[in-house]
Amino acid sequence: MKPDYEKYEGLISGDGNPRWSQSFYYNGYDPKTRSGVFIRIGVLENQRETNSWLIVFQDGSPIFTRTNLNLPYTEERPANGINVAGMHVHAEVPLKKTRIKFESQDFSLDLCWDELHPMEDCIAMSHDRDGSFASEIAHIHLEGVSNVSGHWMHRGNRTDFDGKGFRDIAAGPRNWDALRHYRLAWPVFENGMALAGIHGISTAGQSAYMRMFHDGERWLRVKQLDDQMTFAEDGLSVASAEWSFVDEKDRNYSFTAKPLFSWLFPLDTFVLREQLMEYRLADGTIGYGLYETGYRLPWKGIEAQ
Repeated sequence: MKPDYEKYEGLISGDGNPRWSQSFYYNGYDPKTRSGVFIRIGVLENQRETNSWLIVFQDGSPIFTRTNLNLPYTEERPANGINVAGMHVHAEVPLKKTRIKFESQDFSLDLCWDELHPMEDCIAMSHDRDGSFASEIAHIHLEGVSNVSGHWMHRGNRTDFDGKGFRDIAAGPRNWDALRHYRLAWPVFENGMALAGIHGISTAGQSAYMRMFHDGERWLRVKQLDDQMTFAEDGLSVASAEWSFVDEKDRNYSFTAKPLFSWLFPLDTFVLREQLMEYRLADGTIGYGLYETGYRLPWKGIEAQ
């Protein structure tokens, strides 16, 4: 019997871990308007804190940025609507449709995430129930692909949005400091395929993976994943990447990635770089999506850690 994933849109009380967290993440990109959005809400029950970010960009440049750390704790969750720093996030149909609204003096937004590929637990698909991701980052990490539509107003100018993106829901401890580094690729390709791939490196130097692949019909396990990337001069962003993987049907895939937008988020002793990438499969199929990297501070590069 399939687990009751819908409950994770609501309040999931912790197990006593001081770092217990629930998080809700949404992104999207529209290649026609060359615009995109990154949204995240984190709720830390035992630390009595909430955090969020809302980043909107167009033509490679930010047009609205709001990052909030150490906000007061809230028991609201998307199931019944959560209000954080001007955002209202409501799971109108749990796991399948979420509407996000935001209003400020010079910027407003109204977007919907409608299911394209259903949400699945990437930790379970990766057989990582006892691994470092499951023990330090989340007990469950639901990921899925959505059609993203709506509009925003920026200083009186309206942009209509019609794109695609990933969303995720996580519950469990969130100990960023347990990771030395990680890299994530979430491409959504024009042929309907999508990859949820994460490679983490612990402070002890051990690798762990979360990985699953949607072939346009269903989510499949990934048997093998190889990720290579070239850092930009700043050392905290990626200039290019090349990934390859083998799915559970022994089919081989590879793709490259180049950045279209980049933003850095502070997380105390850790920083996180989000980049919107243009992806390209070996057969030339184009895709778009998130490329995310995280760094334990002080960061001196992979080789120096």
